Amino acid sequence: MAKKPMEVFPDLQEIETEMSQVRSKGRFRQALKGTAGTVIVVAALAVLVATIMLPVLRVTGTSMQPGFQPGDIIACYKTQEFKQGDICAFYFNNKLIIKRVIAIGGDLVEIDEEGHVSVNKVQLEESDYISEYALGMCDIEFPFQVPLNSYFVMGDNRDNSVDSRATNFGCIKGEEMVGKILVRIYPFNSLTYFGM
Repeated sequence: MAKKPMEVFPDLQEIETEMSQVRSKGRFRQALKGTAGTVIVVAALAVLVATIMLPVLRVTGTSMQPGFQPGDIIACYKTQEFKQGDICAFYFNNKLIIKRVIAIGGDLVEIDEEGHVSVNKVQLEESDYISEYALGMCDIEFPFQVPLNSYFVMGDNRDNSVDSRATNFGCIKGEEMVGKILVRIYPFNSLTYFGM
């Protein structure tokens, strides 16, 4: 008579350990699915907010130096109300550009040979944001009256900015404006709030 092999039963401790591992894997998968879902929702909301309310832009040129450097990342908030001195974002030739509002519709602009700007016969104090005055690329006649519902804009780097002083650029119409620059986000050590 052949001997039956002895059945080996796993001990209760091993069974509990295995069951614990299976439950742990299930909880991990569930947590991973929940986290992934949360990340997707947050990312979608961030894109929606950035597109609708706070467009985020990356500065590429030098026309707004010294205040803005190439590579700076800025956020603007959408509005249609601008005043003199605001830094605005607008579309020009399908590109999003930033410049400073110098005058609004109906204002008279004059720029002397040294580059000092006057609006409605009052010279602007611009030493806070420009490093040197220059007439720059200018082919318009002064005094220049800004058309209604338009904005006369200039870069802060007056000698190296194509802006409303050039007829091929001109004034920016209200409907081309996107918004005001709200904050510089990057570089982090230059975080700057410009106000609403």
